[in-house]
Amino acid sequence: MAEEKKEKAAKTKKVADPKAASIDTATQQMISRAAELDIDTIFDRAVSMKPCNIGNQGTCCKNCGMGPCRLPLPKSGIEGEDNRKGLCGATANTIAARNFIRMIAGGAAAHSDHGRAVAEVFRSAARKETDAYKIKDIHKLLSIAPLLGVEIKVKDEEGNELDRDIDEIALEVAEAAMEEWGKPEGELKYLKRAPEALYEKWKKFGVLPRNIDREIVEIMHRTHMGVDQDYKNLMKQGTRAALADGWGGSMLATDLQDVLFGTPYPLQSEANLGVLKEDHVNLVIHGHEPVLSEIIVAVAQRPEMVEYANKKGAKGIQLSGICCTANEILQRHGVPLCGTFLQQELAIITGAVDAMVVDIQCIFQNLANVAKCFHTKLITTHPIAKMEQDNVIHIEFDEHHAVEDAERIVKMAIDNFENRGSEVMIPRQKNVQVAGFGVESIEYHLGGTFRGTYYTLNDNIINGRIRGVAGVVGCNNARTKHNEGHIEVVKELIKNDVIVLTTGCNGIACAMEGLLTPETAGVYCGPGLAEVCETVGIPPVLHLGSCVDNSRILLAATEVVKAGGLGKDISDLPAAGSAPEWMSEKAISIGHYFVASGVYTVFGVTLPVSGAPVFQKYLFEEFEKMYGGMWDLEVDPILHARKMIAHIDKKRKALGIDKARDRVLMSMEDRMKLEA
Repeated sequence: MAEEKKEKAAKTKKVADPKAASIDTATQQMISRAAELDIDTIFDRAVSMKPCNIGNQGTCCKNCGMGPCRLPLPKSGIEGEDNRKGLCGATANTIAARNFIRMIAGGAAAHSDHGRAVAEVFRSAARKETDAYKIKDIHKLLSIAPLLGVEIKVKDEEGNELDRDIDEIALEVAEAAMEEWGKPEGELKYLKRAPEALYEKWKKFGVLPRNIDREIVEIMHRTHMGVDQDYKNLMKQGTRAALADGWGGSMLATDLQDVLFGTPYPLQSEANLGVLKEDHVNLVIHGHEPVLSEIIVAVAQRPEMVEYANKKGAKGIQLSGICCTANEILQRHGVPLCGTFLQQELAIITGAVDAMVVDIQCIFQNLANVAKCFHTKLITTHPIAKMEQDNVIHIEFDEHHAVEDAERIVKMAIDNFENRGSEVMIPRQKNVQVAGFGVESIEYHLGGTFRGTYYTLNDNIINGRIRGVAGVVGCNNARTKHNEGHIEVVKELIKNDVIVLTTGCNGIACAMEGLLTPETAGVYCGPGLAEVCETVGIPPVLHLGSCVDNSRILLAATEVVKAGGLGKDISDLPAAGSAPEWMSEKAISIGHYFVASGVYTVFGVTLPVSGAPVFQKYLFEEFEKMYGGMWDLEVDPILHARKMIAHIDKKRKALGIDKARDRVLMSMEDRMKLEA
C-alpha cells in the first residue's frame, strides 16, 4: 500500500517547465536535468506551493498568540469605512504597516550585521591582531576618516600641519565605526554626507537615526502587540531604520571593505554556469560577507595549491561565485560569476562543483539535499548560519585564523576532485562582462586623472544625450520568470537613453545577458546614450557591486547634486529606482531608504501593502510630499520601465531641460572657464 502511494505521488509530482521558469538557456538545461534525476529545486517548489494571498496583501498578523488574524480584502472591494479588525482591534492599516516595518527591520539587521562583522575584522587589522588582513587603500581610509570625526592631520608646536600616523588613524576609524552601531546619544555621522537639503528634510520630519541597532530594536518594540497603532507613526520609525541601513550599516560595510580589500575599479570577467570547468577543481563561493572569501581567493592562487590540484589530476582551481559574495570577489579580483540567487542548486546539479562554501544570507537549506545527490562538499562558515543536515561541514570563520580556515577549505575542494562522478554536465553558456564600477571610478572615467568630476555626466543629462539615471537592483524571485523582469526593464531603459546603475543579482542577470560590455551600447541603446558610452568606453549598465553597495548609488547621486545644474537635492534629479524581481526583507529596507532619500522606486512581482489601501496610498503618494521619493508597484516589466521613464521626464521638465538643445562647438576660451 505504501509503495502504491509513493508511486502515485511520483506520477502526480509537479515539476517546473524550464522555458516558463527562466529566460536563461543554461538555467533551462539544468532544470531539465534536475527533473531527469528526480531532484527537487526551487523552481519545482514554486509550482507546487502557492503563496498565501492574504500574506501577499500584508494583512495577516501573527504578532501574538491570539492569531494569526487574517484580514482579506472583501471580494466586492472596500467602499466607505474599512471595518476589518484583528482580535485586539488592529486595523488593516496598522497590521500592514507593522508587517512592512518588520521587513525593514529584518533587512536593515542583515545588512548592518554584515557591516558590523566587517568593522570587527577591520578593528582586528587595525590592532595588528591578525596577519591575514591589512589596509589596502590608504586613500580611501583618509577620505572617510574625517566623516567619522577622525583627524588626519596634527599640528606641531609651531602650528604646522603634519600627517598623522596611518596606524593611529586606522584604529580611531575602527573605534568610531563600531560606535555607530550602539552609541548612547547623537546621530549617525554619515548622514551629513547627504545633500544638505535632504538632511534638513530628515531633521524636519524627525527621522535622523540615532544609532543602527536602536532603530531596529525599536521597530520590534513598536510592533509588539498593543504598542504603536498609528501607521504613519510606525512608518516614521521604519524610515529611521531604513536610513540607518542605507546611510549607516551598508555604507560603513562598503567603505570598510574598500579600505581593507581595495576600492574596485573596472575589470573584465565572465558570468553564468558555463564558467565552471570540467578539468579544474570547481570551488563556488556563495553568500554576502567577503571577509573569508577574500582570503580564499588569495590561497587558491598560491602556486603550491595549484600544484597540489595538479597532483590530484586537475589542471587548476576555478573559483566562481553566486549572489553578493560573488559580486564582492568579482569587483576586486575578476572572479567569474557562476549564477544568481535562483541558480545555486543548479550549480551543484552540473555535477562539477567539488565544494560550495557559504556564509550568510540567501542560502537555500535545500542545497544540502541537492549535495547529497552528488559528490559536492557543502561547507558553512558563519556562527549564525548553520544547517541541520548531517552532510554539511561547518568550518567556523575566525579572522585570527583566516588563512588556516581558507587553506583547509581549498584543500578539501581539491581532495574531493577525485570523487567527481563521470556524469558531469556543464552548460556552455557564459558571457563577458566589465564590472567593478564605483563613485571613484565613474568620476575618473568621466573626467580623467587630472579633472575627475561628475560635471560630464550632468552636462550630458542637461543636453539630453542621457535622459536620466536608473538604479536597477535586487534579487530573483521564483514567483516570476527568472531574469525576465531584470532584463526587460534594463533593456527598455537603455533603449530610451537612461543609463543604469546595478547591484546584486540584477548585476549578475545583466552580465549573463551580455549587457555589461561597452559594445552593448551600439546594439541596445538609444543614440544619445550610445554616443556617450562609445566616447567614454563604458557599458550602459554599470555594475557597482553587492547589495550593501547600493550605498554607492546614494553617493553617486549625491555627487551628481554637488556637480551642479540638476537641482539641490536627490529628489530633483531625473532618476528612478527599481527592484524588478525582489524577494528579501533587505530589498524592502533598500527600497525604503531610497524612497526616504528622494528616489521614485518601483518594485515588481508584488508588494505586501495592497490589503490596506489607505496605507498603500500613504506610501505611493504621501511620502513624495515629505521626502520627494515614493513607492510604486508594476508587475509588467515594460510598463515598469516606462513608469520610471515618465518620472524621469517629469523631473527633466521641472528642471527646464526637457526641450532639445542645439549642440555647440566650444572654443578653447570656453573650455578654460570650466571647473578645473
